Amino acid sequence: MTFHETQLRGVLIIEAEVYRDERGSFMPAWLPDRFKARGLDTSVAQASLATNLRRGTIRGLHYQIAPMEEVKVIRAIRGAVFDVAVDLRPDSPTYCQWVGVELSAENRKMLYLPKGFAHGYQTLSDHAEVFYFVSAPYSPEHQRGARWNDPAFGITWPLGAPTVINERDATYPDFVTAPVDVAGR
Repeated sequence: MTFHETQLRGVLIIEAEVYRDERGSFMPAWLPDRFKARGLDTSVAQASLATNLRRGTIRGLHYQIAPMEEVKVIRAIRGAVFDVAVDLRPDSPTYCQWVGVELSAENRKMLYLPKGFAHGYQTLSDHAEVFYFVSAPYSPEHQRGARWNDPAFGITWPLGAPTVINERDATYPDFVTAPVDVAGR
């Protein structure tokens, strides 16, 4: 695995080593020792799979507050998505900045998000499936979110407005007025 830094400290794009032969290909999908060697959290409390039927679907932006903050490792296993991480660490020099990367079944990239980040994505294909490793179990009382088009972040979604989005994700209040306690303070 090759780890690439992004402009947001702690967010990494990970490229897998793919071995091809006449049968097809083989790829180690999870090598926790390689993550640990970089000082990354490898706790897995939950693995989740999201199926998205239509191109242009937006899920997110989601995060959990302390003590249930999450580390996430995300991979598209079918189709393609534009995956976004937003820095919600108040003391970070990149607070409220975002990074986006295309994750696809074809490019086999993963995105690593440390605690303190909101996460969301827009599907770039019909029938996109996204697989997550998450360090903390889902906790409804700690679940928070920010709107996909919140002006506090200014995310440029590749397909513009969503073709499909659920009511909750579409109606989160502006981030600057929402009660946020990402760091547990």
